[in-house]
Amino acid sequence: MALSFSYKDKKVISIGITSELTGLSERQIRYYEERKLVFPDRSKGGTRKYSFADVERLVDVANKMEDGMQTFEIRKEEMKKSDIRDKMLRGQLNAAFKIRK
Repeated sequence: MALSFSYKDKKVISIGITSELTGLSERQIRYYEERKLVFPDRSKGGTRKYSFADVERLVDVANKMEDGMQTFEIRKEEMKKSDIRDKMLRGQLNAAFKIRK
């Protein structure tokens, strides 16, 4: 039976465990969420749930912050990466369906 998506993407980790895994305080994690750098799911009771991919993202953000980057720069960098991925995907779809501009 194939998994529909990676275990890394399942949002099952509490903020306390995420804090332990990343070395960040819960306040720092909430701040990064406020700055739109990480997007946890919420349980019915409002508890934040993170994935392993979120944990990796938080460590990456914290390292960039230590190197002197600002949150808006990190977000801008992510947007560029996303744009490049979108263009590559569009190119692959165009090639697969032989669509020409």
